[in-house]
Amino acid sequence: MQLRYLRTLQPPGDNISRVTALCWSPNNRRLAAATSDRVVHLFDELGEKKDKFSTKAADTKGPKNYMVTGMAFSPDSTKLAVAQSDNIVFIYKLGLDWGEKKSICNKFLQSNAGVTCITWPMEQPNELVFGLTDGTVKVGIVKSNKAHKLYSSESYVVSLCSSPDGHAVLSGHVDGSIYRFSFEEGGGGQTKLAHHTCVPQALAWGENIVAAGNDGKVILYDMEGGVHQLFDYSSNITDIKEFTSASFNPSGESCVIGAWNRLHVFNLNIRRNLWEEAGVKEVTNMYAVTAMSWKLDGSRLCVGTLAGGGGGGGTPR
Repeated sequence: MQLRYLRTLQPPGDNISRVTALCWSPNNRRLAAATSDRVVHLFDELGEKKDKFSTKAADTKGPKNYMVTGMAFSPDSTKLAVAQSDNIVFIYKLGLDWGEKKSICNKFLQSNAGVTCITWPMEQPNELVFGLTDGTVKVGIVKSNKAHKLYSSESYVVSLCSSPDGHAVLSGHVDGSIYRFSFEEGGGGQTKLAHHTCVPQALAWGENIVAAGNDGKVILYDMEGGVHQLFDYSSNITDIKEFTSASFNPSGESCVIGAWNRLHVFNLNIRRNLWEEAGVKEVTNMYAVTAMSWKLDGSRLCVGTLAGGGGGGGTPR
C-alpha cells in the first residue's frame, strides 16, 4: 500500500485550532471532525462539508473551556458519541440521511474525572467504552443510559482502540501499560497485555497491535503481548519528535503512524509474517498529527493536524 494525497477537507487557519478527533461512520457515508473550538464538522463520502454543530458543555451554566477528546460512530452509523474533557460523553442521534434533526439521546456524566478517549466496538451496538483521567476504563450502556467500570489501572488513560472483530478493546496508559478487555464469554475479561517502552499515545489493532510514542520506537505486539517486531527511529527523534496517532486499514495489513510533518507507512508481508517499511510520506507544514481515521471500505485515510487542517489520502495498491 502507498499513500497518495487527494485533497484538503478543511484548510488550516492562521491560529492553532487543532483537530482533536476524527471518525468515519461504518456505512462510509459520513466523516466527523472535531476541532479545538468544540465544533463537530460533518463531511460526506466525497469530502464535501455538509453540516456542523457546536457541542454542549456538561454544565450549561459554566464556562465553555472543555475539549472534545474523542469521537466514535455507533455500529449502525446513526449515532455519534462525543467524549469531552469536562467529565462527560454525549451521544448525538444523527440518523442516516442528511438533514435529519440532531438530538442528544444519551449522556454519561462522570463525577470526578475527565474523559480522555473513546471507542465503540463494531459488535457491541449497546456498549461504548471510554477512558478517564483517573485511569478507569468504563462502558456506557446505551439502553440504560448508565456507565459501569470495566477496570481501573490507577494510571491516566491516553488511548483506546477496538479489536478488528469488535469483541475486545485495548487501553494505553501514562505508565506505559497496555490492557486488553474482552466482551466475549470466556474471554478472560481484563488482562495486562504489555508494558510499552513509553507512553503509548499511538495505539491501534490490526493483524498485530501497534504502539508508539515519544521514544521513537514503533513496536508491533502479538495477541499475547509478546514483541513481534520493533522499528527503532530513536536516532532520528529530533525530526520525528514523537509518534502521536496510529491507524490500520480495514484488512489490518497496512498501518500508518503519524509524527511531525510525516506519516510512516508499514505493510504486512503475509508470506513471511513480517512487517515491512513502505516508506515515509513527508508533508511540509503538517506539524503534529493529532487524529487519524480510515474509511471502512479502505479507500481513504483522513488525517487531522495541530494547525486545524484535515486532509484525505487515497490508498491504492
